[in-house]
Formats: sequence, C-alpha cells, structure tokens
Amino acid sequence: MTNAETITKLNNALQTLIKAYEELQEKNNNLKERVAELEDEVLNLELAKEGLEKEVDSFKSNTEQDKTNIYSMLGKIEDILNKKDASLDFVSPVPKVEKIDKVVKEEIKQELEEDNAINESENLLSSFENVLNKKEEEKEQKEDNKLDLSRMSSLLNGFN
Repeated sequence: MTNAETITKLNNALQTLIKAYEELQEKNNNLKERVAELEDEVLNLELAKEGLEKEVDSFKSNTEQDKTNIYSMLGKIEDILNKKDASLDFVSPVPKVEKIDKVVKEEIKQELEEDNAINESENLLSSFENVLNKKEEEKEQKEDNKLDLSRMSSLLNGFN
C-alpha cells in the first residue's frame, strides 16, 4: 500500500465521517426544534391548567356560598314554621279541612241554585214559545178550515 492509496482511503473515510456528522447534526437540530415545540406546548398546557384550576376554585367557592345561602334560608323557613306551629296550638280546634269542606259545599249550593234559576227561566221561555206556537197553529188551522168551507160552498153552488 502506497501513501497515495492510504491518503485516498483516509480521504474517503474522512468524507464518510463528515457526511455522517452532518446527518447527525441535522437530526440533532430537528430534535432540538421538536423539543422546543414540546416545551412550548407544555407551557401552554400549564397556563391552561392554571386557568382551569382558578375556575374550579371559583366554582367551589360559589358552591360553598350557595350552600350557606340555602342552609340559612332553610333555617329561616324552619324558624317560621316553628313559630306557626306554636301559634297554631292556640287556634280553634276545628281542622282546616272541615272549614274548606264547608266553603266548598256552600259554593256548590250557590252554583246549583243559580243553575236551577237558569233552568227555570229557560223552561218558562220554552213553555211560552210552545204556547205561541200552538196559538199560531190553531190560527192556521182556522184559516185552513175557512178555506175548506168556502170551497165546499162553491162546490155545492156548482151542483145547484
């Protein structure tokens, strides 16, 4: 092996190493870019996470506040009911249901009386109409009878 051959082989090996180094360097740059993109995504996700945590905390505080408001309202309602229960002990012993039944029965009676009055007036009107109709029919029958009598008399005159 001569020096020229050795130099050629070393030159080829050096060229191959340079190409491999350049390829590795390009891959390294691509990986660095990808790492930077992923770091940006992680940063964005962390910001979104912080925003969501703030919203969750806000919802929790609102829920707690709503619970306290509801419990205070329930407490007030219970106090009012307890006061009413205490005041009802001294009220007349007649149950409310009986009072309501009486009122309903009176209202039904009044409605029935009104219906009866309306029915009576309708019956009077219909009977009055019937009487008028009968009188008209009688009048028509009398007129029909007159026509028959006059015809009969004309017929009789015709035979004479």
